[in-house]
Amino acid sequence: MQIAADFVVSIEYTLKNDEGTIIDQSQPGQPMDYLHGHRNIIPGLENALLGKSVGESVEVRIEPAEGYGEFNPALEQVVPRERFQGVDNLEVGMQFQASTEQGPVAVRVKKVEGEEVTVDGNHPLAGQHLNFSVTVQGVREATEEEKAQSHLQQGGGEGGCCGGSGGESQGGGCGCN
Repeated sequence: MQIAADFVVSIEYTLKNDEGTIIDQSQPGQPMDYLHGHRNIIPGLENALLGKSVGESVEVRIEPAEGYGEFNPALEQVVPRERFQGVDNLEVGMQFQASTEQGPVAVRVKKVEGEEVTVDGNHPLAGQHLNFSVTVQGVREATEEEKAQSHLQQGGGEGGCCGGSGGESQGGGCGCN
């Protein structure tokens, strides 16, 4: 059976940056399951897996536009420290939900200098090439319920990285946020 839209796919993967550092990987014997064709993983990896079968392996380098997008400097902003009321020890790397005109946006603290805090709304992997080593562990047709929901229910070996949350925002996944 080959990977196509509306199939549940189980993969074992390792994700590295261009320097060869492992960013994320599935746990041995615990493949990540996802619903193919529903933007549940990054587009570049989904495209690379199309047509593959159980046992096949793929080595693919994903361009930023097909991963978490290009780095957008407009998503970095310096804000007054007073906006972080109730947070006594503000540190680089902390994550917050910011309210914007476009709705809530996840931001990371990039720099703290006195009363100014630089936050970044880009995904941590935005602008980076993503190097995946993937082995297909399973392929099955999705149930009608899975297709209707456009994702799998939590549990049973699901979760993991590879772009995780899907959707237009392409945030989440990878434990990289």
